[in-house]
Amino acid sequence: MSRLDTPEFVLPPEYQIPNSRYPASMIEIPPSRMFLIRDALTVYRQKVGVDAVTFDASQGDGGASLPGVPLEILETALKLQIEHGSAYDQPWGTVRFRKAAAEHYWKLDAASGWTTDNIIFVQGGRDGLQKAYSAMVHLGTQEVGSALVVSRVPWISYNWGPYAMGLNVLLAPGDPADGWKYTPESIRATAQFAQQAGRKIAGLVITSPDNPTGRTLTTPEQIELAKAALDAGYPYVLFDWIYHWVTDSGHTNINELLQAFTPDERERLMVLDGLTKSLGGSNVRSAHLLVGKKVAKFLTSQASHAVIPSFYSQAVAIAAYEMGFEKAAAGIIEPTKQSRALLRDALTEKNVRYIMGDGYYAFIDCAPYIESRGMKDSEELLTYLGENYGIAVVPGVYFSQAGANWIRFSYATPPDITQGAVVRLFEGLDSLL
Repeated sequence: MSRLDTPEFVLPPEYQIPNSRYPASMIEIPPSRMFLIRDALTVYRQKVGVDAVTFDASQGDGGASLPGVPLEILETALKLQIEHGSAYDQPWGTVRFRKAAAEHYWKLDAASGWTTDNIIFVQGGRDGLQKAYSAMVHLGTQEVGSALVVSRVPWISYNWGPYAMGLNVLLAPGDPADGWKYTPESIRATAQFAQQAGRKIAGLVITSPDNPTGRTLTTPEQIELAKAALDAGYPYVLFDWIYHWVTDSGHTNINELLQAFTPDERERLMVLDGLTKSLGGSNVRSAHLLVGKKVAKFLTSQASHAVIPSFYSQAVAIAAYEMGFEKAAAGIIEPTKQSRALLRDALTEKNVRYIMGDGYYAFIDCAPYIESRGMKDSEELLTYLGENYGIAVVPGVYFSQAGANWIRFSYATPPDITQGAVVRLFEGLDSLL
């Protein structure tokens, strides 16, 4: 019988979290350096004039540079919200969202083994990633300090989001000639490296189309990599498909992926998708995870004490999915395709080395330009281009040292804007030679 006149832990000693000082040894997570981009363009306007034309090829927000979510969808979502009311929903979302995602969006086949119960709504892509990392730790390695494997030049938040969750990010080997993409051999080598370093592996992240490189993997390639990871003992494989609708070949077929794995293997797969890129819905914060039943149960339990999803975010997705997503996202997909073709032709004509699949980005090797002026890396190049030519790009060094001489160029803009940005980019680069 507990006494009311003394303090008492909620859980008995055998279930209490052991003392650990690992947060005390962590490096401070840096804020985004994107302000340097804005600063460089400000200097350019001070030189040329406040009304000077500038080009921002740094962003990845289709809601800012392209039409974003169509008004018709936002209005339909508002009507759904009014009908739905403002009470709490389930930690996994709503029945209607799950149904719309399973039947209208993914068109889940019974042979895939997954149903609406495998769909968990999350409040944007970053929320989904944090939840996925948490599941990897609690259900997989069951210890902090494990390694999350990402590509050699990963998205900036892949470096720091997992780290904040107690995971050490491990960059896999990769060759720039192949866009630093994984191979089965590099996946196995990374597992051996982690073991020698005394670290368990929590999971592997496969992103296609990729940020920052734009590199795209076919579904069979992704299946091969995931199987290599599972065979090498990786507890989980997370597929980040947030850009997969913004492609020349069309969206990825979830049924093809799932049916390539056994029921037990599917339990170790996670797929992230949402409206951030394909519908330009960055600030709608609408995304979802497809996961195995055990992970779904864990995430539901965790979310019930943390983030209960917003209905309006689900309503925007419901409206878009029920309309037919290809139609709903046409305002993002079509101009991006046109800009992609334009940029690919320009890069080929200039005979520069670049990586470019689908999505929003091209990754351009600027080593000849950087070296010609003795610049340190692509951050210095960013400052030069922004201040002197009014063109903003993202330095590859922001992603990892492997990308130190590269830049990320976003073509998620209308073709005429992309054309202007390309002209301005090479005016600046050529001035360095």
